[in-house]
Amino acid sequence: MLHFLLTVIRRDLLLAARRKGDWLTSQFFFVMVVSMFPLGIGPEPEMLRRVAPGVMWVAALLASLLSLSRLFAEDYRDGSLEQMLLSPEPPVLLALGKALAHWLIYGIPLLLIAPVLGLQFGLPADVIGVLMLSLLIGTPVLSLLGGVGAALTLGLRGGGVLLTLLILPLYVPALIFGAGAVDSALSGLGPEANLSLLAAFEVLTLMVAPWVAAAALKISIE
Repeated sequence: MLHFLLTVIRRDLLLAARRKGDWLTSQFFFVMVVSMFPLGIGPEPEMLRRVAPGVMWVAALLASLLSLSRLFAEDYRDGSLEQMLLSPEPPVLLALGKALAHWLIYGIPLLLIAPVLGLQFGLPADVIGVLMLSLLIGTPVLSLLGGVGAALTLGLRGGGVLLTLLILPLYVPALIFGAGAVDSALSGLGPEANLSLLAAFEVLTLMVAPWVAAAALKISIE
């Protein structure tokens, strides 16, 4: 089972390495959205620091959404998804592997870019550390829940719009706790409470989302 999970992840990583334009688009989108806000709201340092947590998290959320429609679509079109579902391994491993690969391809680069973008908003070093920790905990949630939405809308006409409508409300807790942790660090209140709630939400998502995505994939294939 572990070998199958690692094989799914490795396969998606190799495919992403051959199609660099797909994942670079999400990173470029993240950088552009975050960089536009200081230009739009002005150079006042206090204002920039105040809006930074929400801006960074909303941009990360939208960048994740940008790539979700392709999570299962290519494998669905060429028939490899059906072959993987017909294997003796549980479909939940396929859904989990796809979500983890998506996080490695799209989430980790966002995590590495975030400190540089945080400097645009004048964030202190300790707050940038909290921002990175919140993204480290929260971005897997975006990929796991996104896998559910991608599986539910697989093969549907206009699935991208429907995917956004389905997943955005589910992203709200991660957005609130993630941005709240950074905001608490800025205010000097301590980010521990928000980070704990974000970690609890991640554990809950990890326990539920792969099973829902696996069931949705079976229905989509049938």
